[in-house]
Amino acid sequence: MEDQEMQLKVRRVSDKFTESMYVLANEPSVALYRLQEHVRRSLPELVQHKTDMQSWEEQSQGAIYSVEYACSAVKSMANSGLYFKNVDSLLRQAISMKEQINNSQGRRKRTVDPGVLKEGGESHSPGM
Repeated sequence: MEDQEMQLKVRRVSDKFTESMYVLANEPSVALYRLQEHVRRSLPELVQHKTDMQSWEEQSQGAIYSVEYACSAVKSMANSGLYFKNVDSLLRQAISMKEQINNSQGRRKRTVDPGVLKEGGESHSPGM
């Protein structure tokens, strides 16, 4: 019987010891210590990720602005077709008027009276 009592006492002590170890291992201060260790190990990496993300966000915002600006420029170019047609029409009119002026000046030179010449070879026409 003594042997069974001894085993029972050993078992109780063992159970109490196991329970105490479990309580110590899961005590809030130990949990907080482990949490602190985890934060201390992972925080620098998280800060680096945050910095990288902010940098990427700035680059993305710049790219988005550039794309939006380019899109508005393309849209305004598409709408400028009417203006280019007007410019083309005005240029054609100007070229036509210049040709008419050149033609009329050429006719005037031919119709000027070549009979009246001053000494020195200058032509003299009335009204000039």
